[in-house]
Parts: sequence; structure tokens; C-alpha cells
Amino acid sequence: MQYYMHMVKRRFWLDLVEKSWKEKNVLWLAGVRRAGKTFLCQALTDIEYFDCEIPRTRNLFDDPTDFLNGLKGKRLVLDEIHRLNNPSELLKIAADHYPTIKIIATGSSTLGASKKFKDTLSGRKRNLWLSPMIAPDLKDFNNTNLRHRLLFGGLPPFFISPTIPERDFQEWLDDYWAKDILELFRLERKASFQKFIELLLVRSGGIFEATSFSEPCEVSRTTISNYLKALEETFIAHILKPFNRRKASEIIALPKVYAMDTGFVCYYKGWSDLRNEDLGLLWEHFVLNEMQGNLQTRNIGYWRNKQGQEIDFILPQRSGEPIAVECKWSAKNVNFDNLQVFRANYPKGENYLVAQDIERSFSRSIGELSVKFVNLQDFIKELSRTKFIQSIV
Repeated sequence: MQYYMHMVKRRFWLDLVEKSWKEKNVLWLAGVRRAGKTFLCQALTDIEYFDCEIPRTRNLFDDPTDFLNGLKGKRLVLDEIHRLNNPSELLKIAADHYPTIKIIATGSSTLGASKKFKDTLSGRKRNLWLSPMIAPDLKDFNNTNLRHRLLFGGLPPFFISPTIPERDFQEWLDDYWAKDILELFRLERKASFQKFIELLLVRSGGIFEATSFSEPCEVSRTTISNYLKALEETFIAHILKPFNRRKASEIIALPKVYAMDTGFVCYYKGWSDLRNEDLGLLWEHFVLNEMQGNLQTRNIGYWRNKQGQEIDFILPQRSGEPIAVECKWSAKNVNFDNLQVFRANYPKGENYLVAQDIERSFSRSIGELSVKFVNLQDFIKELSRTKFIQSIV
């Protein structure tokens, strides 16, 4: 399996790294455990690779200046750099004094999550987020079966497994606790924390109310909020805040929370085969992942009123005109009542219906609204040209 993954060239991500190096000489590549950060970095051309988990390798960085002096003009991979005693010092010196050295450093969280990073290197680095596999990755892995991607998930070792890797899901959760949570956050009560993750996966895509998790996890509401923050900073949970202008009819506080990967959602829901009624929720997750990975943003919200009418995703634009996105597995017989209610409050902005059974994109008038019916590829292309308000991780 590892040999096969070494053979795969994930072209979208390799191109993104090369483009990013033209902007900054220091890159921070984050992503969940087993998303493929190491294999991606090793697929870059003309790189020198350093595994910071190896003690002998860590000794090389005792004097950052001496280390960097011998590598001028090189391209370096510093894998799992948070294992160093003072990783931010090394990256800061490289950014400020060694512009010919290109560095890509990897980790499983946002830079600010680790207490070892005394400086988050604001303005000195470019952040990259390796999300679970996006549509271009499916072509690179020579398997464009969307149902397979939804059921097995987007972590490459899970995706290429010949059968659903049930044991790997629990092992991954144990490793996440031991190698990410304990080291970065020093949380206690493993059983409560893992119960929270399992419940979150089962409820993924729904409204998040901390109090509904407190009793089954046997912890306080404050602890649940701390758990969620840890999951967000390690890219396990994505928090979508409600878009609103504080109208009396709108939900203004309760977020929606999505888990990072459809494979984990399916496993913890007990789905070993996908029914038609399961596909809508998973497609919604996949569209969100496509936006996050392709556009490198987490600045995505949703809209809901107190009558329960909801828009799946809202993208804020610099113009102030929100983009409304509805996700449906099929574009047939779609009800647009919710969209019409939303646009009665926010009349300006583009409207999209994203469905997997649309071959050629088109526009249609729904009452006074104009709605673009798009496939996922065209949708991402259009968003890439849009000046929405990004929040790069």
C-alpha cells in the first residue's frame, strides 16, 4: 500500500505547493493524520527530507543558523516539525535571513495550536491545508467512483483499501488521542473525549448544541466547548457559523458542525452499504470538502431561520452580497422555498444548486430568482473566480 501511494502524484496539491513557494519561502502544511502529508512532500522534486520524529534528525537543528548555512538554495521538507524544541525559531530565521531556502513544514494542526510555536510567523509564511481527497485526487488514484469515496472516505490509505478498513478507524482515533490531543492540548478523560468525537461523527452536519453532548459524555458544557475547539484546530471538525444580520427571525448563535471525512461518518453511523437516503448528507459533506480544499478556506457559513428553513452553505463576498449554495444528490424535483425565503431577506447575490447528476451546467428562473444548476467541477471553477472573503488556515 505504501509503495502504491509513493507512485501516485497528486497533481493539484503539488502544483499548489509550487505556486505557494513563489509567494513565500516558508510553507506550513497542515492536515489530519494520514491525509498524505508525508507522501505528498516526498513527491516534490529536488527536496531534502528531514523526519523530525527521529531523535538523531532533531539534533541537526540545535543551532538553526549552522543548519541553514549549509543548505542555501535547497528545498527542504521538515516533517512533523512540532517535535523540535523551538520550531518557530528555525522557521522565523529561515523566512527572515535565508530567502533562497524553500521550506515546507508539516503538522496535524493549525500553527497556533502547539505551545511549542511561540511565534505563529504571521506574514512570514503561507498556510496550506491538505484536506481529505478532493475530486482531482480521485483521478490521480485512478478511481473516480464517488460512492466509494463517500463510503471509504478521503484519507488515502482508507480510500485504496480493498475492503472497508474497520480496524483502522479505531486505531486512527487512538493515535489521534495519543499523538495530537495529549501533546497539543493536554486534555484529560480519554473516554469522554472519544465519546464526544463518536457522537459528533454520528450527528455530523447538524446544529451543534453543547448541552446535548454534556450528559452522554459526562462532562460540563464548558468542557464540551473546549473539546470542539481542539477538534477544530486539528481539522477534525468544521464549524459553520450562521450567516445573519441579526434579524428577529434568524438563528444567530448556533453553529453547524461537520466532521472532517465521510468515511468516518459512515463508519460511526454503522453504514457498510450506502442507501439512496444516505447520499444527500454525504454529498453535502463532499461539496464542503471540495470548497475547503480547492479554495483553501474555512470561511463558509450557513443560514437558518427560526421556522427551520435552511440554506446549506453561505459564502460571504467582499461586495456584501452572499452566495447561496444548496447541495442535492439529484437535481430532479428540487424545492426552492428555502432559497426564496432567504432571498426575500437578502435579495442580492448568486444562487447555486450543486448536484452530482448535472452533466452540463445551466441557469433557470425560479419565480423571481435566477439559480445556476452546476456540477461540482464547474461550481469550483466559478468560485475560484469569485472575490469572496477568504480565511486561509
